[in-house]
Parts: sequence; structure tokens; C-alpha cells
Amino acid sequence: MKQLLKTVLIVSTLFFSISYDATASSYPARLGAKLGNGIANAATGIVEIPKTIMVANQAHGPAYAATAGLVTGLVHMMGRTLSGAYDLVTFMIPTKPIVTPDYVWEDFDKETSYRSTWQLR
Repeated sequence: MKQLLKTVLIVSTLFFSISYDATASSYPARLGAKLGNGIANAATGIVEIPKTIMVANQAHGPAYAATAGLVTGLVHMMGRTLSGAYDLVTFMIPTKPIVTPDYVWEDFDKETSYRSTWQLR
């Protein structure tokens, strides 16, 4: 039963996040895009750990990746998860996500960064 619940959560996360265009022009579409992004980022924040380790390994080698890459991945995991939770709570205000790239699977070979200001979609 737990496995089925996990599968449903993953599939619904992908369904909500992939189907919306980030350049949506109508207010409901922008709300849907932010809601989908919030769900995806809250659910997939843990993927930041292996992503950051891989990026650190390519840039600085395995010893750095195993230490600083792991710690940085944990920080990015918290950042993406909290950013997703924030987007879920404030989805009625159509702003761009704080975390860049918008989804963890975009630009998987580049380190995650954060916007310094809130921007409307």
C-alpha cells in the first residue's frame, strides 16, 4: 500500500508540473503553473543531494564531492523543499520560483541557485 501511495504521489507530481507552461498568460494558468512547481519542488527536493554531488565531482573531484558536495546538496535540498512549500502556500500570487532552475531535473549538470528578488510570472 505504501508503494502504491508513493507511486501515485510521484505520478501526480509529474502530471501537475509538466503540463503547465512557465510563460502562461492567463491568471488561472499562472496559478496552476506555480501550484505544480510547488508540488514538484516540495516532493523532489531530495534529488538535490545526488545532483549536487555529481556537479561537485565533475568540477572538483571525488573527495570534494563526498564532503562539500554532500553538505551543499543537503543545503540545496532544504532550499528547494522549502521553496516548494512556500509556492504551495502562496500559489494565489503568481510569482516565479525562488530556486533556479525551476525544476530539479532541468539543467541537471548545473548547480542550483536562488533568485534575490521575487518576480511576477
